[in-house]
Amino acid sequence: FCTPCLQECLKPKKPVCGVCRSTLSPGSRALDLERQIETTETTCNGCNKKMYLSKMRSHAASCSKYQNYIMEGVKAVTKEPLHNTRNFPNRFTFPCPYCSEKNFDQEGLVEHCKTLHSMDAKQVVCPICASMPWGDPNYRSANFMEHLQRRHRFSYDTFVDYDADEDDMMAQVLIRSLRDK
Repeated sequence: FCTPCLQECLKPKKPVCGVCRSTLSPGSRALDLERQIETTETTCNGCNKKMYLSKMRSHAASCSKYQNYIMEGVKAVTKEPLHNTRNFPNRFTFPCPYCSEKNFDQEGLVEHCKTLHSMDAKQVVCPICASMPWGDPNYRSANFMEHLQRRHRFSYDTFVDYDADEDDMMAQVLIRSLRDK
């Protein structure tokens, strides 16, 4: 994960897992693992210099032979991209439409805008709605803050099948509503 994504997941209010988004419980440092990293020796695959695991990352960043070793490995496994892959829009992270800060999940974007942009009356495009199949990337919300609080209280991923046809979804809703009576 990149640093901005991890920072978003580790918000002090509610840290979450970077993969499944479940709440992280506070833990303690793995001191035994830290000691093992400090005392285990390894060899650089580039220059064959021996060092402790704890020093390997900084060494690898400055060892040109290690960099060449990595690039050879990358070249060996790199394949041409498939030509018929579908282009999927990113519906997981969004930029702030006011300040262009990036990599907010939906809840993070709502919180960021409430905290930093609650008084901004500029009409902006909702990045969450714009990423949806029905979204208009040119529609500017007259009151973006109200829009966020009303429309984005929950994640669409929980309730929407993006591959389903609108008519199919309507039929499913009608069938379910008849069953619920």
